[in-house]
This record gives sequence, structure tokens and C-alpha cells, in this order.
Amino acid sequence: MKRLHVHIAVDDLQRSVDFYSTLFAARPSVLKDDYAKWMLEDPRVNLAISARGAAPGVEHLGIQAETGEELAEVYARLKEADAPVLEEGATVCCYAQSEKSWVNDPAGVPWEVFHTVGESAVYGGGPEVEGERLAATPTGMAIPAAACCPAPASAPKAETATSGCCG
Repeated sequence: MKRLHVHIAVDDLQRSVDFYSTLFAARPSVLKDDYAKWMLEDPRVNLAISARGAAPGVEHLGIQAETGEELAEVYARLKEADAPVLEEGATVCCYAQSEKSWVNDPAGVPWEVFHTVGESAVYGGGPEVEGERLAATPTGMAIPAAACCPAPASAPKAETATSGCCG
């Protein structure tokens, strides 16, 4: 069964750990100096928070597959979603070894689709933020943005969806 993933950037990790631990009546399953993660069953969510310099708020959303077969199923749907997909493949991210891909939804919200296969002693890099949006994965790969943000209504007709934030 797949699990919703939410990653939130915070400016005070301990205060946020205390808040979410109280909210979910559970301590984090992973707790580091700059990161915490809850693997909850009710609601079925992988909630991660990190204090790594990004603006506070939702950093990205995701779908965590429990098996390689589930990941392949979600990858097949990504190909039908009519948006550029970044196939990151095997990587280390958020203190975990994972297989993953990224896509931006039509509003520009980054979505991560992944299957975790093991733990890691290192975070795996830092996210690149551009205008309060994740511009690169936590391992440094640029997230495709060509379909993410339409040109502003006031933009000249020559300006395309790949200019500005999608550049």
C-alpha cells in the first residue's frame, strides 16, 4: 500500500518535533540534528521536516511505494501525466537510500515518487530553492519545470512557459 509523503521545511526543528509528536501522539521514527520523520499508519503518511535553510513551509509532496512493483505502477502513471519527469534513479536522500523520480504538478508543486530500500548515515545533499519552490532535488538534480508555471497574464505573447520561474 502506497503512502502519502509530505516534506516541510522548518526554522526550529525541536519546536516542530514537539508539535508534530503531540499532534500525532508519536515520536519520530528518524531524528537527526537537521531532520525528523514520522512513518504513521493513521493517517498513512510519511511526514518529514527539515531545518536545512529552505523557507519554512511545504517543500514538496510525494508518493512512497512499499515495493518495486508499486513504484513501477506509479512511474507508469507519471508517464501519462503530461509533464516532464526527472528520473533520478538510485540515490541517497533524507538519510535513506531510495529509487526515485520527480515531477512538478501544473501549479508548480514538486512531487517525489520513491521506494526506500535502506538507511543512510548522511542526508544526501541540500535542496535548491528558487522563489520558495524546490528547484532541485535534495541531491542537487534540477527538477523539470517546463510544464509547471504558465506565463503571467500580463506577459508579452513572446514570453513562454519556460521563461521566468521555469527557466
